[in-house]
Amino acid sequence: MSDLRIRHAAHSDIDTVLRFWREAAEGTSISDDHDGVARLIERDPEALLLAERDGLLTGTVIAGFDGWRCSAYRLAVHPDHRRQGIAAALLDAAEERFLSLGGRRVDAMVLVRNETAHHAWRAAGYESQEQWRRWVKTLTTGDH
Repeated sequence: MSDLRIRHAAHSDIDTVLRFWREAAEGTSISDDHDGVARLIERDPEALLLAERDGLLTGTVIAGFDGWRCSAYRLAVHPDHRRQGIAAALLDAAEERFLSLGGRRVDAMVLVRNETAHHAWRAAGYESQEQWRRWVKTLTTGDH
């Protein structure tokens, strides 16, 4: 893994990240557009972590912290690079970030049907909490 580099995303990475998510991530988010990712980077320039090998994007995770809760989103590894420790390295980097900010617990949103992701999260020491249910309200249709 010594050739794996983890860094913060920049505005110049947005289009590459969006293409990557279409290929490597399970499901989509209402924020999966240029404006959504740009707002994330502007609001918290260290939240979107990218894993690269030989200059090629191989994985992502969003490590968001609002001062109260640590949240991990969009953990994705390219299918051709899975089972090489990239997800673990990204989660280690996210957890280091959270600890440096005073975070105490990480929450992760994982699709119920994404069994591959369940194995990755479990291997990293995370547990599913079946007693909780996610409640959402869409504030925008995404149309501009």
